[in-house]
Amino acid sequence: MTHTLTVTKTTRAAKSAAPKAKTGGTGRTGLNVKYALAGVGADVAKVVSKVGRPVWAEVSMSALTYNLEAIRKFVNPENEQRKTPRLVLSIVKGNGYGHGGPQVAKILEKAGSDWFGVTSAAEGIEVRKAGVKKPILVLTSFWPGEEKNLLKYDLTPVVHRIEQLAQLNRAAAKDDKRDPLSFHLKIDSGMNRLGIASNEIDEFAAQLAKCQSLRLGGVMTHFASSEAFLSSPVGEQTREQEEHFFVALERLRALGVDPGIVHLANSAAIASRPETWGDMVRPGVILYGYHPGYDPQEKREEAERNLPLKPAMSLRTRVISLRRIPAGAGVGYGMKFVATRPSTIAVLAAGYGDGVHRSLGMRGNVLVRGKLAPIVGIVSMDVTMIDVTDVSGVEVGDVVTIYGTDGEHLLATNAVARGIGTVTSDLMCAVTARVPRVYRE
Repeated sequence: MTHTLTVTKTTRAAKSAAPKAKTGGTGRTGLNVKYALAGVGADVAKVVSKVGRPVWAEVSMSALTYNLEAIRKFVNPENEQRKTPRLVLSIVKGNGYGHGGPQVAKILEKAGSDWFGVTSAAEGIEVRKAGVKKPILVLTSFWPGEEKNLLKYDLTPVVHRIEQLAQLNRAAAKDDKRDPLSFHLKIDSGMNRLGIASNEIDEFAAQLAKCQSLRLGGVMTHFASSEAFLSSPVGEQTREQEEHFFVALERLRALGVDPGIVHLANSAAIASRPETWGDMVRPGVILYGYHPGYDPQEKREEAERNLPLKPAMSLRTRVISLRRIPAGAGVGYGMKFVATRPSTIAVLAAGYGDGVHRSLGMRGNVLVRGKLAPIVGIVSMDVTMIDVTDVSGVEVGDVVTIYGTDGEHLLATNAVARGIGTVTSDLMCAVTARVPRVYRE
């Protein structure tokens, strides 16, 4: 079970950890022992006390709402002549990229998100039970037997195989008092993962005509390489996918099928491919404050300038032990780190069982007292060691930021991810259920 707490008033301690416009820097945060042991606010102490370990993830509600509004404005430019604004479907699958799916959905529904995207009926049910009323799209469809839950919780399934139409229609037909069940069709435009092929459009239309209890509410596809802009097969893939999708879409219309809401754009396409915006966009990682990696890298820098975002989550822990070791002493499993000088090693109360990626061992850094301190040795399940020899004044109880904001400083999650050869969402989704989430204005 994930423990959560929502805080609507910023305390003195919370202010010290709140996101600010500046990033980088090596200044000292100035935590003293009394302050550090008292916590970064009674709010954090309350929720952390339930699990008995000083590890928590702070989620900025204002950053989430800022990012949503920034995306909405970006895909609805003032100079565009469009009858209706483009909708925004907020992706909250994977427990909201580690931020807490139901909680994030509640925050973003209040902020005006039009739709929500989950990966399964089970995720959709959790979002519904949190009180969310807006439409929820089940992106990877349903498994036979889940149809009744789609109907019970008013979830909109994605159909990616033609035979799913009959399954849905049978379930929907059992309740002759309800309106036809709305679904979205996924077209495989070249990713070769999920979706019906372009040459199946005629068969789809013929089968849909037989399903009186169903209604096509939208048509979608998904891009495999929308962040790639090189002159290469990968760089050309998105353009080819666009062409295949729109050909299939026109065939549907020619057969007399209204496609409903047309949506293609994921995070990278939202930021850099306006021709893909359609009627609705589906922000994922950018909703949580980070642009994906681009090829070439300059495209990411351009995206960050054009669509500035605010990081929403900071993963924090505390120093639970300090040890001074001589040169030549090993640290942790297998002596993967051997001190080359007399060193001070701090032990953190978080490991890969909490979401500290194991690949960060001997490669990553954390923020302590406003300075970067290297992770040394192998990251364990429950603890991580850092070298604080060059950080003055570190004491047991000090707050350590594994990634995210620390006052005016930022250890960007996407930069941490690039440093170990993975993607931002991998790090964020890795924050486990035993880590309490604290939601702050």
